[in-house]
Order: sequence, then structure tokens, then C-alpha cells
Amino acid sequence: MRDLMGMMGKVKEMQAKMEQMQAEIAELQAEGKAGGGLVTVVMNGKGELKSLKIDPSLFKEDDVEILEDLIVAAHKDAKDKAEAAAAEKTKALTAGLPIPPGFKMPF
Repeated sequence: MRDLMGMMGKVKEMQAKMEQMQAEIAELQAEGKAGGGLVTVVMNGKGELKSLKIDPSLFKEDDVEILEDLIVAAHKDAKDKAEAAAAEKTKALTAGLPIPPGFKMPF
């Protein structure tokens, strides 16, 4: 019975840590760049786009497709960085737990 109570305490502690980690991940800022810095995207840990900067030299009618591709590439770069930072935080929290490789936490 003592083991069960101890386990329940650990579960509550883990839940509190997970909630704190989710809040920290939501506050992350990841910056993605494309075209050698011509397009810069900043997004948070939830994947929400926070800002977009475009070098004025790209504002030409015949460069619209290039600009669109660079925005998508910068967004992917920022998203990849945010996911990597979130995975690192999750890894630190779940160290020692038997979680299968590639398992994504539900957030």
C-alpha cells in the first residue's frame, strides 16, 4: 500500500512538472531564416507565427514565387528549431522513464 501512495505522489509531481514544462515550451521563441536571412520568421513553442521580416529587395513583381518559397522555408526552419527545443525539454523531464523513441507528448 505504501508503494501505491508513493507512486501516486510521484504521478502528481510528474504532472506538475509536465504542466510547468508545457508553459515553458509555449513561451519558447524560435527564429527561422531563409534566403541567407532575406526572410526571417519568429514563432512560439505552440507553432504560432509571431513575426515575419522580409528584406525590401524581395518586393518585386517577378520575385513573388521566390518570396513565397522563402517564407515557407523560414517557417519550417523556425518550426524545426521550436520542436527541437521542446524535445530537449521533454527529454530532460522524462529522463529514466521507459518512453519509446519518437513518442511525442500530447501538447
